[in-house]
Amino acid sequence: MTLAAGVFSGAVNQPDAWYYALNKPEWNPPNWVFGPVWIILYILMGVAVWLVWKKRSGDSAFIAIVVYIVQLILNAAWTWIFFGLHSPVMAFVEICLLWMAILATSFFFRRVYPLAAGLLLPYLLWVTFAAALNFTIWRLNIGIN
Repeated sequence: MTLAAGVFSGAVNQPDAWYYALNKPEWNPPNWVFGPVWIILYILMGVAVWLVWKKRSGDSAFIAIVVYIVQLILNAAWTWIFFGLHSPVMAFVEICLLWMAILATSFFFRRVYPLAAGLLLPYLLWVTFAAALNFTIWRLNIGIN
């Protein structure tokens, strides 16, 4: 499930002429950074959800996994909105929802298996950075399309 979201995002995340023409801040990482970072994050996410799944402590684990699936869908949707629809503004709104969903997932994971919540911290930090980058790209490109 987690790897499927990663594969989908990787397949859709094909920078095109539109992306290369965007104004980006100086602190925008080089494109080659994103792949390795996301591979590590998807591995950590997969381990975290596996720990919760393995524990299966009743309703808490079920709710935690449902919230995890919601955030995973939001994760995959961001790529499609930004790169597919070419919409930094819609992608920014969506990444804010993703950020809140990751926070909720961490909260519910912590109730089942605290280490699982800790494994999501790098993901939350990266999405925080990505949201700031998304916002900045949107602001630098208002009126350009």
